[in-house]
Amino acid sequence: MRLSVTARIALLAIALALVSNLVLVGFVWKWTHDDAIAATRREMTEQSDALLAIWRREGLRPLAAAVRDARPPGDVSLVVAILDARGRRLAGYAPPRVTVPLHATAFHVAHLADTGSWGQHDTGYILRSIGRNWLLTGRTLDVIEAEQRAIEGALALAVTLSLALGIGAGLVLARYVGARLNRIAGVIEAAGEGDLSRRVEMVAGGADSFDRLAARLNAMLGKVERLMAELRVVTDSLAHDLRSPLARLRTKAEQAVVAGDPATRDAMLGGLLAETDLVMRMLTMVIEISRSESVSRDRFTLVDPAALVEEIADLYGPVAEEAGLSFTVRLDPGLRPVRLHRELVSQAITNLIDNALKHGAGGGAVMLRAGGVPGAITIQVEDRGPGIAAADRAHALRRFGRLDTARTTPGAGLGMTLIEAVARLHDGRLELDDNAPGLIARLVLPG
Repeated sequence: MRLSVTARIALLAIALALVSNLVLVGFVWKWTHDDAIAATRREMTEQSDALLAIWRREGLRPLAAAVRDARPPGDVSLVVAILDARGRRLAGYAPPRVTVPLHATAFHVAHLADTGSWGQHDTGYILRSIGRNWLLTGRTLDVIEAEQRAIEGALALAVTLSLALGIGAGLVLARYVGARLNRIAGVIEAAGEGDLSRRVEMVAGGADSFDRLAARLNAMLGKVERLMAELRVVTDSLAHDLRSPLARLRTKAEQAVVAGDPATRDAMLGGLLAETDLVMRMLTMVIEISRSESVSRDRFTLVDPAALVEEIADLYGPVAEEAGLSFTVRLDPGLRPVRLHRELVSQAITNLIDNALKHGAGGGAVMLRAGGVPGAITIQVEDRGPGIAAADRAHALRRFGRLDTARTTPGAGLGMTLIEAVARLHDGRLELDDNAPGLIARLVLPG
C-alpha cells in the first residue's frame, strides 16, 4: 500500500527521533562503561605498583601482611592475593584457586574461577610475577555490571519515552505539513476550476520552503490572472477594433467590384490594400507581444547600450530629417554593457521613436537619450508634441488603449504594450513623464 506524503513525513520524523536517541543512548552506555573500566584499571595499576614496591624493598612476608591489610572493611569487590605457581591462593582475598593463565599481564577482564560467584561475574585484574609466586590485584565488576544494568534500564525507558515523543512530534509535523500542503492544493484546484483570484496564505515574516513555494505560486497565479485578463481585453478589443477595418474592407471590395471606371476601381483596390495592411499590422503586433512575454532569458546577450542606441539613431536620423524634425542623440559617459535581448530591446526603442515621430512631430524636435542611474540604465525618447496627460498615461499603456487625440492616426494601440512587455521581460519598467511641453517615454532596464 502506497503511503501518503504526510504519513511518510510522520514515519520519517519517528525514525529520525528513534535513531538519534539510540545513538545517544549507545554513546552514554559506552561512555559510562569505558569510564568505569578505566577507573578500575587506574586503581588496580596503582595498587599493584604499591604492593610490588613493598615486595622489592622488604620481601615476601611484609608483602603478605600488606595484602591481608589491603582490603578495607565492607569492600567485598576488591581482589588482592598472593598465588603460587599453580594458581592456589597463599594469602589475601581471591578464589582458592584461579583458572586464568598465570603470566605477567596488564589490566585484563575475565572470570578468575569457574565456581561460585567468581564464575558469574567478570573481574578486572593485573598479574605481576614476584619470584616463584604471583601478585594478583583486581576488582570484581559486579557493582559496575549492576550500575550498567540500571543505566540500561533507564536508557531503555528514555528510548521508549523518546519513541512516544517522536510519534507525537511526527503526527504534529505531519498535520502541520499536511495543512499547509492542503492550502496550496486548494488554491491550485480552484485555479484549475477557473478561479484565479485565490492566493496561498503566507506566515507573516516566514521564509521557509512553504513560504517560498507560496510566494512563487502566488506570483505565478498573479501573472496568469493578468494574462487571462489581458487575453479577454485582447479578444474583446480585437473583435471591436477589427470590426471597422473589416467593414471598410468589405465596403471597398464591393465598391471595387461594381465600379465601372478603371481609375475608380484602382483607387478602391488601393484603399483595400491599405485596410488589409492595417489589419495585418494589428495581428502582427499581437503576435510580437505574446512572443516577447515568452522569451527565455538564456537568449540574453551582453550588449553595449551606447552602441545599440547609436546604431538605431543612424537609422532614424534620415527619417526625422525628411519629416522636418531635429533629431539629436545624447549618451551619458561610462555606460557599461548589460545582458539583454538585443532584438526585442531594439524593437522597443524603435517603437518609442516611431511614436515620437508620429505624435510629437508638431514640436519640431525629438531626442534619443541613454543614461545610467544606480543599478539601472535608462533609454528615453523626448519629444515636444502635445504629450499625454497624467490621468491618461495608464490608459495609454493598455492593450488597444488609444487616446482620443490619436483616433485620427492609423494604429492599433499596441506599441506601448509591446514596449512594456519587453521591459517586464528584463525586470524593468516603462515610464511616461511630462517634457513640458511634450512627452518623455523612458525604458528603465536593470544594469
